[in-house]
Amino acid sequence: MIAAMGGEGGGVLAEWIVTAAAALSHPVQSSSIPGVSQRTGATTYYVELCPVPFAALQGKPPAFTLAPVPGQVDVLIASELLEAGRAMLNGYVSPARTTLIGATHRVYTTAEKMQMGDGRYDSERIVAAARSLARRALLADLATLAARSGAMLNAVLFGALAASGATPLTRAACEQAIRAGGKGVEASLKGFALGFDAFAAAAGSVAPAPASTAAPSTTTPPLERMRRDFAPETHAMLELGVARCKDFLDTAYAGQYLERLAPIAKLDRGEGLRLTSETARFLALWMCYEDIIRVADLKSRRSRFERVRRDVRARPHEPVRMIEYFKPRLEEFAAILPAWLARPLFACSPLVARFTPGLHLHTTSIHGFVLLRTLAALRPLRRASSRFREEQAIIERWLAAIAKAGESDPALATEIALCGRLIKGYGDTHQRGKDNFIRILEALIENKAGATAGEVRKAREAALADAGGRTLDRALAAHGLTPRPVKAQPLKFIRRPTEEREAA
Repeated sequence: MIAAMGGEGGGVLAEWIVTAAAALSHPVQSSSIPGVSQRTGATTYYVELCPVPFAALQGKPPAFTLAPVPGQVDVLIASELLEAGRAMLNGYVSPARTTLIGATHRVYTTAEKMQMGDGRYDSERIVAAARSLARRALLADLATLAARSGAMLNAVLFGALAASGATPLTRAACEQAIRAGGKGVEASLKGFALGFDAFAAAAGSVAPAPASTAAPSTTTPPLERMRRDFAPETHAMLELGVARCKDFLDTAYAGQYLERLAPIAKLDRGEGLRLTSETARFLALWMCYEDIIRVADLKSRRSRFERVRRDVRARPHEPVRMIEYFKPRLEEFAAILPAWLARPLFACSPLVARFTPGLHLHTTSIHGFVLLRTLAALRPLRRASSRFREEQAIIERWLAAIAKAGESDPALATEIALCGRLIKGYGDTHQRGKDNFIRILEALIENKAGATAGEVRKAREAALADAGGRTLDRALAAHGLTPRPVKAQPLKFIRRPTEEREAA
């Protein structure tokens, strides 16, 4: 059984298996069950292969079925970790017979992305379930191998299947099936070889993920300081934070990131140094907030153009046109201006918002590309912007609260650090999260003596429960705070087209 999402070549993988089996004279049959679009499910391909060749059947062909039966699947191939979990949940994986071959990378679902906080499913639970529910679980970061080879993920999965020994398919027959396909042969063979080698020595349980192929980081002063002043347990998170801050502004900003963390790291004596790691994570995200300079930079980078061409499978001679859909608010433009220029624009924002049109910007045109790169070139001027100063001031309040709590109550300090989760997104989403954060900071941390870790945690969870903040207001009412008035929401009446009115 193959569970694959769109664009991953699950159908081609099923064809390769059938072709290889037929070449070895094994009876084989395949069918497919179409899935739903995008990331809400996968298309299931089902192959039944008789391990006995035709010659040994003495004229008695096997009876095949068209769909997998829970508990009766010998091999499950999952192109993404959650799809492996979905198959286990539906009972297709059996400890008595199933070899589970799966990629450990994640493609997040719409439901995961819609959460106010971290809505991701716990990948470790899926891996643990695979270890206990499957007879053999062969899991690895196969997406990295596919990227290294330039092949589709299906080729790497095919190599893993051949190496698993769960079928009578030989490596030579599988490679010949790829050649018979006639498309992307060299890249597919390379991906097949990497998948085969990743599991060639697998004797059972879970294969380790391949080592990262990324180039080593260039040694810079912030990284040297990190290795000198911070515990090794925190280095993985800090390296990501340093790289992000340097990319957002410059090396000095990355150094400031470490300077802010140093006092908190000295207070952290908890298991796994969780206080330092969680503060480092949310501090990096907050210091590198999304503004129009950042958006313009990311949307006009060479790596993005290359990724889009790869995603749409454009050939070298084929043009690809990209159109960005923007509806910028006046506040977003004012935020990159100095405070004395931004204030009058903020004052007239409600009036201008009614007349702000949407923009369709052709990124692949000279005009669109130059406009985006011009905005991205404003990066060195960020420090003088009104938004930069506003964000830095609130960050300092948050860090001061963490440090103060860390002196006597590490659990409270950790809960305050986790409040950084409220700061996310951009535009209205960012502002709502920041309003909720400041409300918790003022009500429970700065202006209340004796706040407990449990109180801060409950308030944070309430803030994440709904976008409007009503759950948070109800939670803080127990501490004497008056709920905020309901914000007015404009009603828009849209006139129906003439044809619809006449038909009605």
